[in-house]
Amino acid sequence: MTDTPRTLAEELRTRTDSGLVGLLRTRPDLLNPVPGDVTQLATRAGTRASVVRAVERLDRFVLQTAEALAVAPDPCPYGTLAALMTGDAGDEAVAAELPRAVAVLRAQALVWGPDDRLRLVRTARELLTPSAAHPSPTGLGPTVAEATAGMSPGRLQEILAAAGLPTTHDPVSAVAALTALFSDRAGMAALLDTAPAESVTVLDKLLWGPPYGGVTDRPAPHLQWLLDRGLLLPAGARNVVLPREAALHLRGGRAHHTPEPLPPALAPATERDPQLVDNAAASQAFTALATVEELLKEWDLGGPPVLRAGGLSVRDLKRTATALDTTEQLTAFWLELAYAAGLIASDGEADERYAATPFAEEWLQLPDDQRWAVLVAAWLPATRTPGVVGTADAKGRALAALGPHLDRSPAPEVRRRALILLAGLPPGTSVPAAAVRARLRWERPLRGAGPGARAAAAPAGGTVPAAGVAASAPPGADGAAAEDLRARLAQWALAEAELLGVTGRGALSAHGRALLGPEPEAADATAAETDAAAARAAALLAPLLPEPVDHVLLQADLTAVAPGPLRRPLAEALGVLADIESKGGATVYRFTPASVRRALDAGRSAAELQEFLSSHSRTPVPQPLAYLIDDVARRHGQLRIGAATAYVRCDDDALLAEILADRRAAPLRLRRLAPTVLAAQTSPEQLLDGLRAMGYAPAAESAAGDVLIARADSYRTPPRTAPGPVPDGPPPPDRTLLEAAVRAIRAGDLAATAERKPVPAPAAAAGALPRTTSAETLATVQAAVLTHSALWIGYVNADGAASQRVIAPVRVEGGFVTAYDHTADEVRTYPLHRITGVAELADDAV
Repeated sequence: MTDTPRTLAEELRTRTDSGLVGLLRTRPDLLNPVPGDVTQLATRAGTRASVVRAVERLDRFVLQTAEALAVAPDPCPYGTLAALMTGDAGDEAVAAELPRAVAVLRAQALVWGPDDRLRLVRTARELLTPSAAHPSPTGLGPTVAEATAGMSPGRLQEILAAAGLPTTHDPVSAVAALTALFSDRAGMAALLDTAPAESVTVLDKLLWGPPYGGVTDRPAPHLQWLLDRGLLLPAGARNVVLPREAALHLRGGRAHHTPEPLPPALAPATERDPQLVDNAAASQAFTALATVEELLKEWDLGGPPVLRAGGLSVRDLKRTATALDTTEQLTAFWLELAYAAGLIASDGEADERYAATPFAEEWLQLPDDQRWAVLVAAWLPATRTPGVVGTADAKGRALAALGPHLDRSPAPEVRRRALILLAGLPPGTSVPAAAVRARLRWERPLRGAGPGARAAAAPAGGTVPAAGVAASAPPGADGAAAEDLRARLAQWALAEAELLGVTGRGALSAHGRALLGPEPEAADATAAETDAAAARAAALLAPLLPEPVDHVLLQADLTAVAPGPLRRPLAEALGVLADIESKGGATVYRFTPASVRRALDAGRSAAELQEFLSSHSRTPVPQPLAYLIDDVARRHGQLRIGAATAYVRCDDDALLAEILADRRAAPLRLRRLAPTVLAAQTSPEQLLDGLRAMGYAPAAESAAGDVLIARADSYRTPPRTAPGPVPDGPPPPDRTLLEAAVRAIRAGDLAATAERKPVPAPAAAAGALPRTTSAETLATVQAAVLTHSALWIGYVNADGAASQRVIAPVRVEGGFVTAYDHTADEVRTYPLHRITGVAELADDAV
């Protein structure tokens, strides 16, 4: 091997193990499956799918460097690349950052070769090289050689003559002469000094791209001047293009209109007291817990049905939003959060509907900080994106909450990266969301768009009229980039972090920083590590959450004020006895006849209700409330409903006569069976509802005449597993896997490149496995055991996959050979009948 690598594989072979680990970490798709040797690794690194994935993960300046290499000569000296990036005038910031950009491209195997011969891998060059179908953000067109391909020799000589150059004897030298003129600063300046002003105006319009335009059959004189001198070259029947070399001269040697070596600043920054930020975040975290708890309570008896196509109907989403007193879009977020945390799911029955899961019961019993940890641990890696609910899918169908097709693979990366950017600011500091989005766009300009969407859509600038050419915006203008998926994901991530209390007033809280873990930049955090980080964050949040209170303040207007979050038993009991009127820092409950009757139906007596209120109120029980309870209790159960089909029983026959005389009782079809009994031609449930609607307080009774206690049974789904994130490509490998993969690649490379002694011609063919008879194989292996020498073998496994290995035989017996396998770096046993053949290695091969 020469000192200068001739291929990417040769360069990868010279890298250290840490260099290969870095490559595999940044491009994990190369690990599936683990390459057999360095040649396989290099081949896979050059495939289109892998290169596209790698290019999409470049920051804007590294991408601009790759784009400059795509329009540079191949190979390209570092000085030429620097000139393309800095221009004739120079740019200190660009020059300072360029070595980093080249190092990133080289580390990711997108560029190889020494600094005097930098080569962009072929697939990356094909993706980034400008063409009429896929213009480059550089705005450059084809070279003179590419644009004049197919041009007649006579026309080439005419262009040379018009440009003031001597004619040549062949097209190749003619193209070389024209290229040299356009690349010569002094020569081009002298040529353009003679150009009409209108011609220079046309060039200025095509300067930064797109470089294409259209001309009529009879171009204006100033356009003809450009065509005669090759400053505009044909690009079709009525299209022309500004050649790359001419454009670079006009640009002062710069490949990009606006190089961006440094990321946008996170500014303007607003500084606040970190304690105020933490308190605001904790308050919002408590509100988040209350909202999810209210959602579970709303669906306690079973939620809405599942659409046939999956998800929640628009009507049910609106109904749930009304119950939660929030917007439909926020309701979709809370639903998806509860779904991701495994708190709600579909029950899987024939008439499928949503309901709380058994885990929801466990979650409700946890302390507040631990409940918050469950929510954020589910939110951070989730790929389901509630922000797209209500938008149309590829087939024009609206996406439903809890439905399919809501996964967006980049969401976890964007969400985590947005928090990391906030974590890089001083505690208590916030910046506008637009600044975070701008930084994320700089870090991943192609993420979610692909290299094909990296420039303006139309290559042609339109017909070139006598006055000139219609020009497009510079490639540096983002246009619709602010509306792309990644920008929307960032916006949603910041809003959701605020809703969950990870941030407060736009700044990352202390528990939000802990949520990122000890190594925020690590991309290979496991589920266990995420849960551990959430637990540490919850421990910081716990002291900031309000302590539950065990009392309320009863008021004379039949309301009760809870001065803080109530203890769960008290909140549940009060929720049966009263209706929630308003929420906030202090929850207001209102007592009504219906709510008191609800408590009596649940088996509580008037005395028990009075005792409950007296023991949990810091104020005396108001007289109006005591009268309300006694009045409802006195009438409660006076009427008894049973199954006849249904009947009404009452000791007061005058009351029954009053009911019979009431016109509102007509739908119940009542008739008197006895002075104290009425029969109804309806079900007991309908009879109960009808009489209650008339203002009575009947109670249901059993066949034995006992009052039935009405307790609603909670409905739960069977045990369900929370939905897992949909990964964006292969999962990030951990260090153990990376080190093992590098050892396997090195060992495989040893087997593929080790020098061997001459073998028979059929086996000596390139890439062929050694072929020997069974007797020769056995004899050679036995000899190697005695001499402690290594062998090159061909081996076919049980699946029929063939491979070549370097082994050092230790023992041969029973039809098996036990050997140290240099390829696998371990001792293995191989059946002799699966060895296709053996060959001895050169003495110094291993």
